Amino acid sequence: MNNSHPKEFVLLGFADRPWVELPLFAILLITYPMAMVGNTAIILVSRLDARLHSPMYFFLTNLSFLDMCYTTSIVPQMLFNLGSTKKTISYVGCAAQLYFFHTMGGTECLLLAIMSFDRYLAICKPLHYTLIMNPRICILLASTVWLAGITYAVSEATATLQLPLCGLNKLDHLLCEIPALIKAACGEKAANELTLSVVCIFMLAVPLGLILASYACIGHAVFKIKSSEGRKKAFGTCSSHLIVVFLLYGPGISMYLQPPSSISRDQPKFMALFYGVVTPALNPFIYTLRNKDVKEALGNLVRGIFASK
Repeated sequence: MNNSHPKEFVLLGFADRPWVELPLFAILLITYPMAMVGNTAIILVSRLDARLHSPMYFFLTNLSFLDMCYTTSIVPQMLFNLGSTKKTISYVGCAAQLYFFHTMGGTECLLLAIMSFDRYLAICKPLHYTLIMNPRICILLASTVWLAGITYAVSEATATLQLPLCGLNKLDHLLCEIPALIKAACGEKAANELTLSVVCIFMLAVPLGLILASYACIGHAVFKIKSSEGRKKAFGTCSSHLIVVFLLYGPGISMYLQPPSSISRDQPKFMALFYGVVTPALNPFIYTLRNKDVKEALGNLVRGIFASK
């Protein structure tokens, strides 16, 4: 371990505003179980209901699993720090959180682009859909997305951990995140800021561009559907996905496509809470409330549980 690296970090969080900590602790205590239960339910119904054995729900299952891992990588540690006076995390724990959190975040950004491509094929190329999106291709796409997310996290987190901290061990954040560590580092860090911005163009801006292009084509195709029921179903499915896209990409772009040195003091804290806690908790509700198939499958699952009892 480099001598400039401390044995532990002090996560300042909202130490200057202690009155925020109790309400935030209560919110996390509610939203974390909601995220875990909701995403577990999505995975269960997607696997147990034969009607949901399609590429769309295969990718939705991956998204739910990602959200569970994403929020678990930060919330338990946040709850521990908010509930105690010792607001620290070990250097090894910080490094582990850095790798895990960014693996899930990067993978989710790319997965949402794959999900929009799946919807584009289903609506714009229905005759070729089952041929193109066969189980083998779905598994290949999901594996590629996971591999890309891991590669991004390992490369960026490793480069960030090499930065000298000159004995400083205080992070003005709720968790260990790449922009916060770059901002806390001493010495020359312009290269790290530039690398992060360039990599995040490929992880955020390019996938977002593909998503918007896919939905432009989908919108054009939907207006050609003669059946009002068909249009309603297409809009219901696609609008759910678009809401999730903007919930994740909006805060992500505001954090990662500008130099860490120019980020305001509280911005990283609120953005991390949004895409690391709020989005994973809301995703299951967005997909179930606006999707008739998922609502019916959930109803069947609940009725089956009570019937067996």
